[in-house]
Amino acid sequence: MIQESTIDQALKELFGNIQFQAQPEGLYDPLRYMIAIGGKRLRPRLCLLTYGIFADELAPHILEPAAGLEVFHTFTLIHDDIMDRSSLRRGHETVWKKWNEDTAILSGDVMCIDAYKRIAKAPAAVLPQALGLFSKTASEVCDGQQMDMDFENRDIVSMDEYMQMIGLKTGVLIACASQLGSLIAGADAAIQKALYDYGYYLGLAFQVADDYLDAYGDETVFGKPIGGDILNGKKSWLTIKATELGAADIPAALAAPAVTPEEKVAKIALVKSLYDSVGVAAAAKATIGQLSDRAIAIAAAANIPPEGLSALQRFANSLIGRTV
Repeated sequence: MIQESTIDQALKELFGNIQFQAQPEGLYDPLRYMIAIGGKRLRPRLCLLTYGIFADELAPHILEPAAGLEVFHTFTLIHDDIMDRSSLRRGHETVWKKWNEDTAILSGDVMCIDAYKRIAKAPAAVLPQALGLFSKTASEVCDGQQMDMDFENRDIVSMDEYMQMIGLKTGVLIACASQLGSLIAGADAAIQKALYDYGYYLGLAFQVADDYLDAYGDETVFGKPIGGDILNGKKSWLTIKATELGAADIPAALAAPAVTPEEKVAKIALVKSLYDSVGVAAAAKATIGQLSDRAIAIAAAANIPPEGLSALQRFANSLIGRTV
């Protein structure tokens, strides 16, 4: 099994030395900018972790596909920030804000293409499966993003609908990362399926945690302004749960004006007070823990070596440790 310290070093080198086309600078500088401002690298990390459970050394045939997962994820962030009108990402200006919307759209497009080039460097023996898994995932991520935008025009969204949406928007890419590593390492189909499901439920936990942190996190740690979902009137796990628990009119609170700085502060405070009135924060933490536990239980039921299972547990803990 490959040690986690080896994976840490490999990720540092991989993204410290990642190369994109030099010209035209106006197209590729945003790619370099987004990779340089960092991130948790959780998707490539999980891919290398599940690969390392069944392999003894890292090689380009896993490093490049792992990098492709992060490049694809970063592409989605560039476009998400345009749609959400977000001005900050990881404490830095978003691409559309730093350059312009046209540049952000085109740079995002070429980043998606670059991701496919890297996934295509998987070993020939598993390349059709790797590309099939990644293409299905990429399509599903777009499905989830459209559902998320559709929800903005509805007063009521059920929790089942919301969980389906975050499963597509967030869960499937983490699931893909988890399966892809084991696929390239040659694990059997049953283990691959278990690791996909592990990643999926962990992805759900991660997104609920992200929703929680958007309202209750520390901006200096979270990397973007607190209350962004509230100001944008977005449906989140918190808004839906608050409605389920009988909070006062959440849709009306989300529709409150938020143009001036004072209005923004007041709107965030109003919505959070409604959350607090029905104990949404505690409910979110409980759900995050339940989803994470389910992910670990799925992995534990598969024929995964004990050392690998321990690594998966540590990964899960690191992912949601900010909230539970």
